[in-house]
Amino acid sequence: MTSSINQRLDWASNEALRHLPTVTADDHRTGMRHLASGVSIITSRDGETAVGLTATAVCSVTVDPPRMVVLVNKKVAAADSILASGALCINVLAAGQAHLAKVFAGMVEGVFGPARFEHGTWHSRVSGAPVLEGALASFDCRVVKVFDESTHHALLCEVLHASEPTGGEPLIYVNGAFCRVSPLEA
Repeated sequence: MTSSINQRLDWASNEALRHLPTVTADDHRTGMRHLASGVSIITSRDGETAVGLTATAVCSVTVDPPRMVVLVNKKVAAADSILASGALCINVLAAGQAHLAKVFAGMVEGVFGPARFEHGTWHSRVSGAPVLEGALASFDCRVVKVFDESTHHALLCEVLHASEPTGGEPLIYVNGAFCRVSPLEA
C-alpha cells in the first residue's frame, strides 16, 4: 500500500531571494558538467514493448519507506510510457557497461526503440519493467507521484524489489564523458 505523500504548505521561499535572477541556462549547464553522476538505464513497458533511456538524475530519497527519485526529460520517447504504466526499473550501470549507456542514450547509430534491448540480457521482476542482468544494482519500482518540473518529470518511486549487488566499479558521467572511478590512495 502506498503511504501518504505530503507537501509542506506552511513553508515559503525566502522573500529576499525570490525575486533575484537565476543564472543563464548556458552557465548552469557549464557548471553541471563538473558534477559527476552515476549512470543508470531506466526501463519500463509500453504494453508489451520494452522502452528505456540512459539517466544520470537518479537519487535515493528515503530508506524507510524505500523511495527514489528519477528525473526524465519529457521529450524522450519513454517518458509517456513510464507515466502510462506507472512502473520503472532503475538499472545502475557498472564501469564496463558504457556501451549500454550509449545505446540507451541514442548515441549508437541505427539503434533505437526496442532494438536497444538486443544489447544486454534482460528479464523482469515485480513491475514488469525490464531488469538488466549484470547491473551493479537494479531497483524495480512503482511511480507514486509525478512532479512537473519545466523540461522534466520528477518521478517519486517506491522500490518493490532490489537486486543483490554484484560488486564492481560504477559507471560515472562527468564533463561530457563516461568514466570510471579511481579510488584515492590512503
